[in-house]
Amino acid sequence: MESLDPRVNRLNIKGFQGDLTRKVPLDQFGTFEVFVQEKENKPYQHEGIVHAPNKEMAFLFAKEQFSRRSTCTGLFVVETRNVFVTEFTEAEDTIYNYVSDEYPKKGDKEEYEFFHLMKRGKQHQHVGSIEARNPQEALALAKPAFINEKPVFNAWVIKTSDILFTSEEDKNIWDTLPDKKFRDASDYKASDKIKAFKERNAS
Repeated sequence: MESLDPRVNRLNIKGFQGDLTRKVPLDQFGTFEVFVQEKENKPYQHEGIVHAPNKEMAFLFAKEQFSRRSTCTGLFVVETRNVFVTEFTEAEDTIYNYVSDEYPKKGDKEEYEFFHLMKRGKQHQHVGSIEARNPQEALALAKPAFINEKPVFNAWVIKTSDILFTSEEDKNIWDTLPDKKFRDASDYKASDKIKAFKERNAS
């Protein structure tokens, strides 16, 4: 059936022929895991994710989302696909009971960061680093290094070189309000400036 609108007819649009085509997927960004250090000498803790085209943009988004309003002394991001995860355990059963001593023994040694989930509903926290040739070997070596009387319900293993860490220059923007007045709204003295503006324009 042709349209009665001449503007549509000029476009030469054909009617529905009964064929179906696939919907084109959206070009979505990848996800990056964000870890935050609330205070100096405290462990880094997983805080959430951001969507970004690369690590550098992910770092900027993470700073805006996770450190603008809360206390923060450090932050880092890593692409989600570079995080190796174990399965979950329950009750008093630790994940290290299921770590195999059999693992690939090829490759050069690199540093891996370890994060433990010590309580369901909480976040993973950094517990230390291990040098290994692959994530499986790192997990096996972590068993005697990090296991204690408390159960670990889940572990994350991340190659250190895959992480984009806070630099010394970044730490400057996270100083507390008494040290950084530019983060304190009252320091702008907006009401004084408005008052002076009105006085200048009253005469």
